Amino acid sequence: MLTIENSRSGDEMVKALATYGYSRDIGPGVYDVHSPVVPSVESMASKARAYVAAGIDVSKIWLNPDCGLKTRRWEEVLPSLRNMVSAAKLVREEMAAGGKSQVKGVKGAH
Repeated sequence: MLTIENSRSGDEMVKALATYGYSRDIGPGVYDVHSPVVPSVESMASKARAYVAAGIDVSKIWLNPDCGLKTRRWEEVLPSLRNMVSAAKLVREEMAAGGKSQVKGVKGAH
Protein backbone atom coordinates (compact mmCIF):
# COMPACT_ATOMS: atom_id res chain seq x y z
CA MET A 1 0.00 0.00 0.00
CA LEU A 2 1.15 3.49 -0.80
CA THR A 3 0.55 5.86 2.12
CA ILE A 4 0.72 9.53 1.16
CA GLU A 5 0.49 12.96 2.71
CA ASN A 6 -2.58 14.34 1.11
CA SER A 7 -4.63 16.76 3.16
CA ARG A 8 -2.40 19.78 2.57
CA SER A 9 -1.83 19.17 -1.14
CA GLY A 10 -5.37 19.52 -2.45
CA ASP A 11 -5.51 15.81 -3.32
CA GLU A 12 -2.99 16.37 -6.14
CA MET A 13 -1.21 13.04 -5.64
CA VAL A 14 -4.45 11.05 -5.50
CA LYS A 15 -5.63 12.74 -8.69
CA ALA A 16 -2.30 12.03 -10.41
CA LEU A 17 -2.34 8.39 -9.34
CA ALA A 18 -5.91 8.01 -10.60
CA THR A 19 -5.03 9.68 -13.89
CA TYR A 20 -2.19 7.24 -14.50
CA GLY A 21 -4.17 4.17 -13.50
CA TYR A 22 -2.56 3.34 -10.15
CA SER A 23 -4.11 -0.01 -9.27
CA ARG A 24 -2.72 -0.90 -5.86
CA ASP A 25 -3.96 0.00 -2.39
CA ILE A 26 -3.60 3.64 -1.43
CA GLY A 27 -3.70 5.26 2.00
CA PRO A 28 -4.32 8.96 1.51
CA GLY A 29 -4.26 11.25 4.51
CA VAL A 30 -7.73 12.61 5.12
CA TYR A 31 -6.89 15.15 7.81
CA ASP A 32 -4.01 17.42 8.75
CA VAL A 33 -2.49 16.23 12.02
CA HIS A 34 -0.63 19.53 12.40
CA SER A 35 -3.91 21.29 13.12
CA PRO A 36 -5.70 21.05 16.47
CA VAL A 37 -9.03 20.98 14.62
CA VAL A 38 -10.91 17.69 14.98
CA PRO A 39 -12.15 16.94 11.46
CA SER A 40 -15.80 16.07 11.00
CA VAL A 41 -17.02 12.71 9.78
CA GLU A 42 -18.53 14.39 6.73
CA SER A 43 -15.34 16.23 5.77
CA MET A 44 -13.38 12.96 5.73
CA ALA A 45 -16.18 11.03 4.02
CA SER A 46 -16.31 13.73 1.37
CA LYS A 47 -12.61 13.23 0.68
CA ALA A 48 -13.10 9.46 0.34
CA ARG A 49 -15.96 10.04 -2.09
CA ALA A 50 -13.74 12.40 -4.11
CA TYR A 51 -11.04 9.71 -4.41
CA VAL A 52 -13.62 7.32 -5.84
CA ALA A 53 -14.89 10.01 -8.20
CA ALA A 54 -11.29 10.63 -9.33
CA GLY A 55 -11.08 7.00 -10.39
CA ILE A 56 -9.46 5.20 -7.47
CA ASP A 57 -11.05 1.79 -6.98
CA VAL A 58 -12.99 2.09 -3.74
CA SER A 59 -11.78 -1.33 -2.60
CA LYS A 60 -8.21 0.00 -2.68
CA ILE A 61 -8.72 3.01 -0.39
CA TRP A 62 -7.47 3.01 3.22
CA LEU A 63 -8.24 6.20 5.16
CA ASN A 64 -5.33 7.55 7.23
CA PRO A 65 -4.30 10.61 9.19
CA ASP A 66 -1.69 12.70 7.42
CA CYS A 67 1.56 11.58 9.06
CA GLY A 68 2.08 10.69 12.71
CA LEU A 69 0.06 11.90 15.65
CA LYS A 70 2.87 12.84 18.04
CA THR A 71 2.16 16.57 17.75
CA ARG A 72 -1.41 16.16 18.99
CA ARG A 73 -2.94 15.67 22.43
CA TRP A 74 -5.15 12.66 23.18
CA GLU A 75 -8.14 15.03 23.38
CA GLU A 76 -7.61 15.74 19.67
CA VAL A 77 -6.34 12.35 18.50
CA LEU A 78 -9.10 10.11 19.83
CA PRO A 79 -12.10 12.03 18.43
CA SER A 80 -10.27 12.54 15.13
CA LEU A 81 -9.60 8.82 14.75
CA ARG A 82 -13.16 7.97 15.80
CA ASN A 83 -14.48 10.36 13.17
CA MET A 84 -12.15 8.85 10.58
CA VAL A 85 -13.45 5.35 11.33
CA SER A 86 -17.03 6.63 11.18
CA ALA A 87 -16.30 8.25 7.81
CA ALA A 88 -14.93 4.96 6.48
CA LYS A 89 -18.03 3.14 7.73
CA LEU A 90 -20.34 5.75 6.23
CA VAL A 91 -18.77 5.62 2.79
CA ARG A 92 -18.54 1.82 2.98
CA GLU A 93 -22.30 1.69 3.61
CA GLU A 94 -22.97 4.14 0.78
CA MET A 95 -20.89 2.11 -1.65
CA ALA A 96 -22.52 -1.16 -0.55
CA ALA A 97 -25.95 0.38 -1.09
CA GLY A 98 -24.83 1.42 -4.56
CA GLY A 99 -23.54 -2.07 -5.35
CA LYS A 100 -19.87 -1.07 -5.17
CA SER A 101 -16.97 -2.41 -3.13
CA GLN A 102 -16.24 -1.17 0.37
CA VAL A 103 -13.91 1.61 1.45
CA LYS A 104 -11.37 0.29 3.91
CA GLY A 105 -10.71 2.14 7.14
CA VAL A 106 -8.19 1.66 9.85
CA LYS A 107 -7.51 -1.82 11.14
CA GLY A 108 -10.43 -3.05 13.20
CA ALA A 109 -12.93 -0.66 11.61
CA HIS A 110 -15.40 -3.20 10.30
